[in-house]
Amino acid sequence: MAWPTYLQSLAGGALIGAAAALFLLLNGRIAGISGILGRLLGPRSAETATNIWFVIGLLVGPLLFLGLTGRLPDSHVTAAPAVLIAGGLLVGFGTRLGSGCTSGHGVCGLARLSRRSFAAVGVFMTTAVAVVYLTHHLLPGVSP
Repeated sequence: MAWPTYLQSLAGGALIGAAAALFLLLNGRIAGISGILGRLLGPRSAETATNIWFVIGLLVGPLLFLGLTGRLPDSHVTAAPAVLIAGGLLVGFGTRLGSGCTSGHGVCGLARLSRRSFAAVGVFMTTAVAVVYLTHHLLPGVSP
């Protein structure tokens, strides 16, 4: 029997929150993916091994899901490769501009009551609402 979607979402959110809290408690740093990946691309430091294991954990997650459920997580990408590349570049630019990504600001920063994270999440959400409105209502045929 499959779990209802709301329970899957609750379990996923709880796991993300627990992982972020443990990362902060054990390492004294925020579990923001862009920062961790960015530090991996820079000069080596004492935290390089931790960052490598963190990224390996992200990549192994779907394999663990496969082992537990017998299937990979559902993923449906309908955008053209050029749109995916442009979106990836824009996200990368945004994380540098905003000094963090949605996981760092949204999960960790809000939990710490960071004013900068509240501002960043407000910008993320406002932009997301505007893009969805634009692509679904003003530019018909752009979204799938």
